[in-house]
Amino acid sequence: MQRNDHLKEAENQEFDICIIGGGATGAGCLLDAQSRGLRAILIEKHDFASETSSKSTKLIHGGVRYLEQAVKQADLNQYHMVKKALRERLTLIRNAPHLAHPLALLTPCMSWMEGIYYTAGLKMYDTLSGDLSIGKSEWLNKEEALKRNPSLTHKIHSAVLYYDGQLNDARYNMSLVKTAMQYGAVALNHAEARTFEKDAAGQLVVLYVRDSLTGRLLRVRAKRFINATGPFADRIRLLANPEMGIRMRVSKGVHIIVPGELMPSDAAILVPKTDDGRVVFIIPYNGKLMIGTTETESELGESEPVVERAEVDYLISYVNRYFEKPITADQVIAGFAGLRPLLQADPNADTKQLVRDHEVEVDPASGLVSILGGKWTTYRLMAKDTIDKFYELQQWPEQPCVTDHIKLVGAEGYADDFWKVLVNKYAVPEAIARHLNRQYGTESLEIAQLMHDRPDWAERLSDRLPHTKAEVVFVVRAEMAQTLKDVLARRFGLELTDWESTDQISETVADLMAAELGWTEDERRKAVSDYHAEIDWFRKSAGLVL
Repeated sequence: MQRNDHLKEAENQEFDICIIGGGATGAGCLLDAQSRGLRAILIEKHDFASETSSKSTKLIHGGVRYLEQAVKQADLNQYHMVKKALRERLTLIRNAPHLAHPLALLTPCMSWMEGIYYTAGLKMYDTLSGDLSIGKSEWLNKEEALKRNPSLTHKIHSAVLYYDGQLNDARYNMSLVKTAMQYGAVALNHAEARTFEKDAAGQLVVLYVRDSLTGRLLRVRAKRFINATGPFADRIRLLANPEMGIRMRVSKGVHIIVPGELMPSDAAILVPKTDDGRVVFIIPYNGKLMIGTTETESELGESEPVVERAEVDYLISYVNRYFEKPITADQVIAGFAGLRPLLQADPNADTKQLVRDHEVEVDPASGLVSILGGKWTTYRLMAKDTIDKFYELQQWPEQPCVTDHIKLVGAEGYADDFWKVLVNKYAVPEAIARHLNRQYGTESLEIAQLMHDRPDWAERLSDRLPHTKAEVVFVVRAEMAQTLKDVLARRFGLELTDWESTDQISETVADLMAAELGWTEDERRKAVSDYHAEIDWFRKSAGLVL
């Protein structure tokens, strides 16, 4: 269905569940509910994965730091959270192997004692994975470590190699939504939850939703409403019941991007500790090098969080402690910041100490169900717990969760060399075919068909990029991309990794979108102008303006 069809469906039926929030958790709830036979709709204020779920460190992991805290503090809750997350890693990879895969990481050790300490910890990490391990850790001597990652400083004593998973977070999120829609779910982006209507008992029965693209107000009826808005959960909780207390704390996660050739290795680096107790990752991602940390206390705002110059300098300073050849701020080509939802237990706790576990909360006064906390790796378990709670509240016979073995769109028939089909059947150039295979799996056939039907759409958007015009048309038609940012930040992920290229192709992308969506010339021009201004704002905030 097209977006207009979903708008009609939103008002024409009563749903069992209305989910507010289109990130990983909301999308996971949508797929879980619909695949169990429920009638489900998802409402997202901006775009699918527009907030936290597209701005992660792109890792599927149990949390090495959380395991360390569990041991040091004898905290069983953190221990069990790590164990659950580790067992979910393989499920995420199996369900969408084109979007998720194992990733080797090195933890540099500056002394023999550090080597012993980290080896013991990561062996425990392996043990918790059980029979779902995706790779065994090992202690490498200095020569082995430098061979695996030549960028490391020669001052290291050794390194511990271990494995976690890596995913394309925004595309994984989009695939969850599309898979749910294949089961019959309704989903709307650019649709803001405004107010609730209650019955005589004070229970929520209607959500009024504003279509941000037209200004039209929709009336969505449902038996139960689920709040899956991550860092913004308190806003929906208070909208449903102003008497509720605050539950969420928010931390800001910052990442910067530098050219991939600065670290010619497929093994990422985990800097296990910083002076202020944070963790820094240096990770190969889509041909670039992503450097990031998390857990800086923050506040919710109306504008998108951005990378600031002090944060750029902070990250570079830690990279240069572990790199033989220092990097500089003028090598930074992009960056992004996101907000992490942390479930508050102790109001005085530092956000670095808060657990990334989750809780399903039910407000008796309004009936609102809120799924609070959590992280990408455990999105599926969060969704399962939430939909289980729905059955309990409705006192309906519970249908079993089946999402542990649902292949997402693009995964059926996928193989690492599926790109060869595009080359042999449609004469797609190899570089483009490989790119499409990694981004869309077997759905790449649909894009190849567009390129075949319209040879002008086979043109690249830039000589520097593998993206073609056909890819823009596809994400507008098949993935509800409605704005330049939808395409460039989420569907392509370019805004997060290459500001210059993103800026350069925005005009061409706007031309294609205007033709598909019926924009006027003034609308097209404004879209491009606004987007240029946003990229300039990112550069200025990061102190990277030439």
